[in-house]
Order: sequence, then C-alpha cells, then structure tokens
Amino acid sequence: MAIPVIVVGSVALDSVSTVKGETKKALGGSASHFSLAASNFAPVHVIGVVGTDFPDAFRKVLARRQINLDGLKVVDGKTFHWKGSYDKDFRNATTIATELNVFENFKPVLSSKDRSHNVVFLANIDPDLQMDVLRQLKSPRLVACDTMNYWIERKKASLIRLLKKVHILFINEEEIRQLTGQYNLIAAGRRVLKMGPRVIIIKKGDSGAMLMTAKHIITVPAFPVESVTDTTGAGDTFAGGFIGSLARSGKWNDIEELKRAMAYGTIMSSFNVEDFSVHRVSRLKMAEIKKRLAAFVKSLSVKI
Repeated sequence: MAIPVIVVGSVALDSVSTVKGETKKALGGSASHFSLAASNFAPVHVIGVVGTDFPDAFRKVLARRQINLDGLKVVDGKTFHWKGSYDKDFRNATTIATELNVFENFKPVLSSKDRSHNVVFLANIDPDLQMDVLRQLKSPRLVACDTMNYWIERKKASLIRLLKKVHILFINEEEIRQLTGQYNLIAAGRRVLKMGPRVIIIKKGDSGAMLMTAKHIITVPAFPVESVTDTTGAGDTFAGGFIGSLARSGKWNDIEELKRAMAYGTIMSSFNVEDFSVHRVSRLKMAEIKKRLAAFVKSLSVKI
C-alpha cells in the first residue's frame, strides 16, 4: 500500500504568457503541481494557504484526484498571484509581478494526524519555514525538499542547516552552482552530498535530470515533447512523480526504485509542459502514464 505524502508549499493563481498564448489566474503553485502528479501514485495531503478569492472550481480540481485539502487554510485576503512570461525557447521566465498576498504570512501548522506521517515534500518556501515543518513532524522517514536561487542568495545559512536533515534535495543546475561555487555538476553534487542529503536530483530543463548518491550517478534525458506550451511547474511536477513513485514502493534506498522514480518524474513533467497551468496533468489517466513510460524506457534500451 502506498504511503501518504504531505506537501507543504504554495497554492497560487498564475498568469502566464508564452508563444502559444496566455492564461490569466489559472491554478498554480508548487503544492498544486506536485500534488496532482504525486496523486497518481500515492495519497497526498496539502498544507498551504489561499485567500477568499480562491475559486471553488480549483479546489474541486484537486479534490477530484483524492488530494486531502484539510490543511489548505482559507484566510481573508487574496491568493498568492504570480505573473510571468517565457521567451520562445522556454529557457528563461521573466517575472512581471509577484503578489504574495496571504502567502506572505504563511506559517504552516500541521494537524496531529499529519505530524505522524512518514513522507514529506517541502516545496520551494523559506528554509526557516521548511525547518519549522520538520520540527512539527514526529519521526519522518523520508524528507525531500526543493529550493531556489532567492533562498540561496538571502538565506544560505538557513538552507545549509536544513540540508543536514534532508534525505532528497531537488535543485536545478544554476542553483547548485550558486550554492556550492562549483561549475561542474558532479563536483557540485559531491559537495552537497557532504551537507547532508543522501540523494540529489539536479534538474536540467529540456536536457533531463541527474541523480547522485555517494555510490551512483544516474542521468536521464527529457522525454521529447513536440509541442511545448508552458513549462511553469515542470520541476514540481517532476518531484511529484518522483516522490509519488517512491511512496508507492516504500523502497527509497533501493537504486532500482530511484531509477524508476526518475523515469516517472520525467514522464510526469513531459505531460505538464503540453498545456497551460495543470490542465494536462489534472486529467491524466494511469494508462497514459504507463504508455509514455514504456516508450521512454524503450528509447533508452541499448543492445551491446
């Protein structure tokens, strides 16, 4: 039986423009993207905050996937809103506006039931808040987290303290270089492993991802997508597929299960980029996931 996963992060409204069009105040946020991907593999409990303007239709999108929203608090005010645009190759996002609104004073509080859960994903929030969540958990068996350049620049000491208690770190190639001062990704990964995490996932956008442990280095390419529409949330969707896969197996120290998780993360993120917001991932069926996974695995097979 799959182990429930707690995700602590943002549930937001995103306004995004790309060469494929635009969307205004669509469902977004790290916790939303993560939970919709992870829910294909394991039960998910969301810990977050929204304003009174948060559409009931978006709550239903999450609830339809059996995502527990008891920890999604509603506070007087407006929901976190991010507005941005992407250039034609989707490599660089330009932030037009960040309106934190009720998320600015977000202080996660776990229920007595959630405190007893074993798997937690700390999405991209202040590392001091991430640490506070860990203090509320009784005895987590798997702690995974994400971060970003903003926290590395402004709260590096807090992030390094947090990493001592983290099992799996998700970080992109620019961020790990910023954190370590090492340009070579393998050298950078080795340095981060000494900070505490047992597993590091280095996200490389359309170049795929790299997994590092003390004994293994595994690289996987991105699944080729012919028509990319919006890459917002692709990293959180990858993490959702990865952690969801591990929660389903319960074997997060097994290298073969880590490889399988990398494959599922890759597949889930490939669906994410095919449409705006969570439109594609929120209506996925497991048959579609398995079909694309089979094609992905077949493409990697080499006879020597």
